[in-house]
Amino acid sequence: MTFVYNDLNQPVGLPVPNWTPPPVPPPKVIEGRYCRLEPLEPARHAAALWEAFSLDKDGRDWTYLPHGPFPSLAEFRLWLEAAHQAAETPLSGGRCILFAIVVQPAEKPLGMASYCSITPPRGSIEVSGIHYANPLKKTRPATEAMYLMMRNVFELGYRRYEWKCDALNAASRAAAQRLGFSYEGTFRQALVYKGRNRDTTWYSVIDSEWPPLREVFEQWLDPANFNEQGRQIRLLSDMTAPLLKQIG
Repeated sequence: MTFVYNDLNQPVGLPVPNWTPPPVPPPKVIEGRYCRLEPLEPARHAAALWEAFSLDKDGRDWTYLPHGPFPSLAEFRLWLEAAHQAAETPLSGGRCILFAIVVQPAEKPLGMASYCSITPPRGSIEVSGIHYANPLKKTRPATEAMYLMMRNVFELGYRRYEWKCDALNAASRAAAQRLGFSYEGTFRQALVYKGRNRDTTWYSVIDSEWPPLREVFEQWLDPANFNEQGRQIRLLSDMTAPLLKQIG
């Protein structure tokens, strides 16, 4: 921990000169090379997302989400409309902004993600509600979507970007570390959802870590990093590991 001493010889945090809280991210389209993030509109995106999510036949992709699975498009759309309305008029915890992840060039929505716990006075924001259909998993658009959301946050002036997940969700924990998030700890008995306990594991990226991490993302996403069969030449996890080691 880096600190300075005040006039009373007490350790205090480093000064943050000229701090101005960043704006709430506008609900705008974020364009990438392989995908596009669109502000989620139930009337526009629900049917295509339902079709994509329905490829998960046993419902395993919903296990660690607080909602779902849904037995029909009608019920999925009702939930999506309620989530959209709640994001627009939050009762607590800060506003959320929901995105549909549209894969190019097919122009198909194959996933969702959101900004939540948006707290400009603290300069912090959380990526949440990540749900990828099977065709999106382990693809360039899947990684690029996370890069685009992270880049947007730090370009707006946020100091901290959070990732939280069920401590038993091994896939989410591995994804956080692959994407360059640092483990911060586990909050025991943090939530009750679907009638069971959840210990919540926290990860983060802070603004000082973003410039080298951005360079890693851009190197990995470069078409030159993929062979003729579309397979990655350098693994993103191998590229982010040295950065995480430096953070310690």
